[in-house]
Amino acid sequence: MSIESILSELKSERQRIDQAIAALEGITRPVPSTPAPAAKSSNRRRRKMSAEARQRLAEAKKAWWAKKKGKNSGKRQGKAA
Repeated sequence: MSIESILSELKSERQRIDQAIAALEGITRPVPSTPAPAAKSSNRRRRKMSAEARQRLAEAKKAWWAKKKGKNSGKRQGKAA
């Protein structure tokens, strides 16, 4: 076999492999049916909560859980020895 015939066989084999790879990649890639929705505007500012407001919310939630669980107060009670 001459070098030219070996090169020609290798090139045709490479072409078949490239086609097989392209076919497999086409199977694994999801085909987008609709365009992706636009990202939300990042111009919206996040509201800031003061420390007092956070404290009020925390106390209210603790009281809510205490009422939900049937306890008398929202504070933790230590173990009596």
